[in-house]
Amino acid sequence: MKNIVVFFFLFCAAFAGNFNQNFDITWGDGRAKILNNGQLLTLSLDKTSGSGFKSKNKYLFGKIDMQLKLVPGNSAGTVTAYYLSSIGSSHDEIDFEFLGNLSGDPYILHTNVFTEGKGNREEQFYLWFDPTKDFHTYSVLWNPISIIFSVDGTPIRQFKNLESKGVPYPKSQPMWIFSSLWDADDWATRGGLVKTDWSQAPFTASYKNFNAQACTISQGSSSDACSKNSSGNSWLTESLDSSGQERIKWVQKNYMIYSYCTDNKRFPQGFPPECTIP
Repeated sequence: MKNIVVFFFLFCAAFAGNFNQNFDITWGDGRAKILNNGQLLTLSLDKTSGSGFKSKNKYLFGKIDMQLKLVPGNSAGTVTAYYLSSIGSSHDEIDFEFLGNLSGDPYILHTNVFTEGKGNREEQFYLWFDPTKDFHTYSVLWNPISIIFSVDGTPIRQFKNLESKGVPYPKSQPMWIFSSLWDADDWATRGGLVKTDWSQAPFTASYKNFNAQACTISQGSSSDACSKNSSGNSWLTESLDSSGQERIKWVQKNYMIYSYCTDNKRFPQGFPPECTIP
């Protein structure tokens, strides 16, 4: 029997701008639209269906930016999800989810990190601006050192690589970029107490100015392969400097409303190890 050799292709590159070139609309039966010659993408939700899209490429580490303008007005019950994820029961995932609310009440920005199929690392924030009035930049820096979530360039959360301490870290499964707008009124707003007002439909979220400095993989590879191609890719070794650490403390002091690392009721036997390691 002949040996079968599978070739893996990886290169680090920058991707910008055009949604036609970088993404596929994956569901929604016409409710997702790419407009303005690929410069704008909109997702909509009505009582029949939501909508979503997925990147054409998958990435193994990257610095990824997307500008979003969220559903305005009474968005209670809706969730706009923007995340990186691999596929399968042992998948890795890096989540931004925006939980809608009644008119005048703030959105909740929900973040999570999955490793080897296990999540339960939720942290939630209010934003220091109205995310429905204009576009704002939501970013993920994912490299072998840590995962950093940022909003308009301000870091709000860091998940460090603590594999040496026994904490799994996403480093070997390439991830696609996904986004969707969907109805989650059984839990999204005040634990499901506030339901979606379908008289306000269709609900619409908008996207522009996608940018990715990332290692792109066609079939699969390893983090070592990505690191070996790191010449000129400073994001691969980027971490929080002292200014970034101060800004993340400011956000977490003033705008964090939930962290699994302080939920005693949820972890009566002790917090997960990443919560207690400096």
